[in-house]
Amino acid sequence: MQIETPPSAKPYDKPEGERRGIIIVNTGDGKGKSTAAFGLALRAHGRGKAVQIYQFMKVPTARFGEHRMFEQIGIPIEGLGDGFSWKSQDLEHSAQLARDGWQKARATILAGEHFLVVLDEITYPLIYGWLPLQDVLDTLRARPTHVHVCLTGRRCPPEIIELADTVTEMTKIKHAFNAGVPAQRGIED
Repeated sequence: MQIETPPSAKPYDKPEGERRGIIIVNTGDGKGKSTAAFGLALRAHGRGKAVQIYQFMKVPTARFGEHRMFEQIGIPIEGLGDGFSWKSQDLEHSAQLARDGWQKARATILAGEHFLVVLDEITYPLIYGWLPLQDVLDTLRARPTHVHVCLTGRRCPPEIIELADTVTEMTKIKHAFNAGVPAQRGIED
């Protein structure tokens, strides 16, 4: 490790532009995409802003740690899917759930009643061809100017990355799973 001198001046100039809703993408093969989106949701909720989280691959009855906590503090989170594709008994049914879920999410975004809408794991139904990319792009472009949207998942389509204001790629450097350590409740659920 190299020791650095702390900066003595602000390392950036304050932007002069108008405040507006932004599109945020958390993608990549590393851990933390959903976790970062949930952090945004907590930050917005803490400021009294309306937040809605949609999880495209989780089942509606999911009770992971985030569901339990968001329920306690009043952030709505809704599973729209039937689990990851390798668990599905009927991929056409999975695709239909994604399309139905997208219609809910689309309506929420366009209604403009929420400050932040999180579309967790939306990249999977997009890259599987279950959702029309153009409709997602059109919705993001047509959203009310104050609505922020955060999209998560691996292999985000380049068209969404191009449209987004902020894109973070989580890079896996090392993961306990590869060393034979199973998922840990409270860390990866």
